[in-house]
Amino acid sequence: MDRTLSAPGKLFLAGEYAVLWGGEARLLGTSPRTHALVRTRNDRRVEVVLPGGRLTGDATPAGVRWHAEVTEGFRFVATAIDLAYRASGVEGPGFTVAFEPSPLVNGQKLGLGSSARAAVLAVEAARHALDAKWDSLKLSLLAHFDAQGGKGSGGDVAASFAGGVVRYRRFDVAPLAAASVAGGLTAALEKSAPVELARLGEPVFPCIYAFSGESASTTSLVKQVEQKLGVDGRKRFVDRSDAHSAALENGLLRRDMEQLKSSCGALQALLWELDVTRNDAIDRILGLARTFGCAAKQSGAGGGDGAIIFAPDDATAAEVSSSLESRGFHTFFTHADRGVQGEVTPHPEFARWLD
Repeated sequence: MDRTLSAPGKLFLAGEYAVLWGGEARLLGTSPRTHALVRTRNDRRVEVVLPGGRLTGDATPAGVRWHAEVTEGFRFVATAIDLAYRASGVEGPGFTVAFEPSPLVNGQKLGLGSSARAAVLAVEAARHALDAKWDSLKLSLLAHFDAQGGKGSGGDVAASFAGGVVRYRRFDVAPLAAASVAGGLTAALEKSAPVELARLGEPVFPCIYAFSGESASTTSLVKQVEQKLGVDGRKRFVDRSDAHSAALENGLLRRDMEQLKSSCGALQALLWELDVTRNDAIDRILGLARTFGCAAKQSGAGGGDGAIIFAPDDATAAEVSSSLESRGFHTFFTHADRGVQGEVTPHPEFARWLD
């Protein structure tokens, strides 16, 4: 039996860095979506199909015994599927799953959380194939954490899973990681605390994402920032970020463009205090957006990727987008999109890959 799945990307609206240290983040689950197709099997074989190749293995209650080394392109998906079998504690059935590639611009990732989305889709594909009942969000958070070597906040996973605008506080996956090694993942998932995730209202202002033209290394930037800020410095940063993030949320929900501009400006100034996150291209994007009366800030860790822009109306949004495009920036209109879900219509590429 075949089932097509899809999940959105993510954009950080507020709370970058702060969410790593106990603060709250606001994120947007947004298009473009990425699709996957899962096909159940009658044997124990597990097969992962990407545009660049295949990875196969055999299902066991302790995970998947892969037939070859898991290369970088398969790392997040393979980790998620491996954990899914550990959580289920079964030898099969196996399944085949194919993944659509994430969108690129000139070979660069856009900063929409492609690895998090891959983990979410892989966990959901395994849940369907195994008819499992475990918590897909928690397992996705664990998979992403594990594949990144214990790094990251999980905010991008939460946004891709839930969709829309979400308020999220970092979920402690360390107990789940320990349980997966010790063989008690199923019980640990059931006993773990709930994820602090709230779905908020959709943005009422037109939104644009402008890509700087450079992909950023979040892990490297976080390392530099944490070397710069001690424990007390991080606490002060979180307190200020949480206050400005709450103001941004209020501006969105109350349809208050002036408050939105003020909170975006305050959040951006706070992020630029970290120094290493500043990027000339992002600086240019934000400066141009402000000349059109928009609210704007970087989305993500900085050093590249892009910026989220809230325009007061559709006409202004179109002007901003055109102006940025004329200066060589890739832009697209974005909106709150649904979380991970099954699709009625199969993706046309998958039949060719699998058949």
